[in-house]
Amino acid sequence: MKIYFRLLSFAKPIEKFAIPYVIATLLAIFFNTFNFALMSPLLETLFYKDKAPASSLKGEVASSFDILAKFRTYIEHSINTNGEIKTLYLICGVILVSVLLSNFFRYFSQRFMEDLRVHTLLNLRKTVFNNVMDLHIGYFNNERKGDIISKVASDVQVVQFTVTNTLQVVFKEPVQLLFYIAFLLSISVKLTVFSLLVIPISGFIISKIVKRLKRQATQAQESFAKMIGFLDEALGGIKIIKAFNATQRIKDKFHQENIFYSDLTRKMVRRQQSASPVSQSLGVLVVVTIVIYGGSLIINGEDGALKPADFIAYILAFSQVMQPIKALTDSFSGIHSGISSGERVLDLIDTKPELVNNHNAQALDGFKDALVFENVSFSYGDKEILKNISMEVRKGQTVALVGPSGGGKSTLMDLIPRFHDPKSGTILIDGHPYTELNTDSIRSQMGIVNQESILFNDSIFNNIAFAKPDATEEEVMAAAKIANAHEFILSTEHGYQTSVGDRGNKLSGGQKQRICIARAVLANPPIMLLDEATSALDTESEKLVQDALNHLMQNRTSIIIAHRLSTIQHADTIIVIDNGQVIETGNHAELIRKNGLYKKLIDMQSFTE
Repeated sequence: MKIYFRLLSFAKPIEKFAIPYVIATLLAIFFNTFNFALMSPLLETLFYKDKAPASSLKGEVASSFDILAKFRTYIEHSINTNGEIKTLYLICGVILVSVLLSNFFRYFSQRFMEDLRVHTLLNLRKTVFNNVMDLHIGYFNNERKGDIISKVASDVQVVQFTVTNTLQVVFKEPVQLLFYIAFLLSISVKLTVFSLLVIPISGFIISKIVKRLKRQATQAQESFAKMIGFLDEALGGIKIIKAFNATQRIKDKFHQENIFYSDLTRKMVRRQQSASPVSQSLGVLVVVTIVIYGGSLIINGEDGALKPADFIAYILAFSQVMQPIKALTDSFSGIHSGISSGERVLDLIDTKPELVNNHNAQALDGFKDALVFENVSFSYGDKEILKNISMEVRKGQTVALVGPSGGGKSTLMDLIPRFHDPKSGTILIDGHPYTELNTDSIRSQMGIVNQESILFNDSIFNNIAFAKPDATEEEVMAAAKIANAHEFILSTEHGYQTSVGDRGNKLSGGQKQRICIARAVLANPPIMLLDEATSALDTESEKLVQDALNHLMQNRTSIIIAHRLSTIQHADTIIVIDNGQVIETGNHAELIRKNGLYKKLIDMQSFTE
């Protein structure tokens, strides 16, 4: 229940929806029960000629509630005063109005509950997505994307319906049940006490049926998340799959998980669906028992106050008693699935980002002096990636990071925009430790161009303007010209309004990279971070992109990771990193004279070329 009430907190302000829902539901329940209360007077009116005179009925009391006795007295008075036909019209008119009012208020109660459902879904999905966006980069390296998507999309939907449906059932059905029981007691206390003995028996049987649902629901949701993950990987790697003739293997992998999920879902649905026929069968059994028991009371005259018309109304009302009981059992069978999904969603919400701003964090106002690493170390779990890195990047300098693959260059680059915090040591910008600064203000001073060209499924214009949403057309075009992208953009079908497709798949690698550079140019940051921005390109595209990068780096502080060492020979400082440590530092000429690892890398690349 703790999980349920926490999920319910996402419905706040719940009173905005709950108060009108409660009022509308109570009125709907009242008029719905009133409809059955009118059945006995209606039947007595139809069969009035077969009954004793009105005077003989006075003083008879159906029960301590005395509801039907009052109806009967009024109807008999109306028959004696206005006649049977007019009284029949009166009762039918009252029934019609009562039915209309019952449905009117039921509609509004459902409408308020639907508003609450949508409101809960809005808040829950917003909270989940916001928390996912706030998580540190390392979290996404350790989690399956499909599992995250499943939690944000599928699990949230299950939680939303379960929470609101259960809330609706827990209030409406017990109240409706109490109204029905009160009405039944008003007809016959003895018969009602006998009838209600079946409810605990029914509840016990249903609880046995739904006992295993929660565990099955958890397994089903995890299986569904795996399928989403397979789908995402298959769509993202479709070229590789086809290139290696792995289509059938991927199909089989997906199909096996699909079979497991389908079988599990089938078992769950069968178990859930068995609750309904069992409860209905029990209801029919009880009604038959009541007919036998109540009929014997009337025939034997053991309950003189119970009239045939009252007994028929009693049977009709009791047949409805099982409806709220059925709704409650269905709700309890479904709540296990919702709680299971809720645990997965709350687990995602409860995941805290490793990077949070201090409550008194300052905003960095521009880049004026230097970026400094002081004995910085970093590790993924127990694996140490960087060891006591110390370096300084002065404003206006171009600093290149080189070294063998796996040496820690990209990890060091990720520390600069504070995607991670170091395990030890300090990073300072203009003398301010990163931990004392607002992370957004740090990143606002930096532009990033990665080896992987990341574009969104939108127009070329919007992808370039991503860094500056309010940019004018002239500003976007100027940035594209600096990035050597303007000419090829104009040659596309709709120019700057051409869609780049999913992940930019309508463009070549060089075109995508130049749009990424244009995006960085438009942001106009004082510090540029270039992580092997040309490594995945052909020779012609590389030249165009390198020219664009040269334009981009003018009058800026630049930190570069380059696979072609010839492109960074004019850097002010070259830092050689191997096994997470700084091995050599200097400019190109100095490092060549040292005849160390840098010289060895230069010679190897020259020989290869």
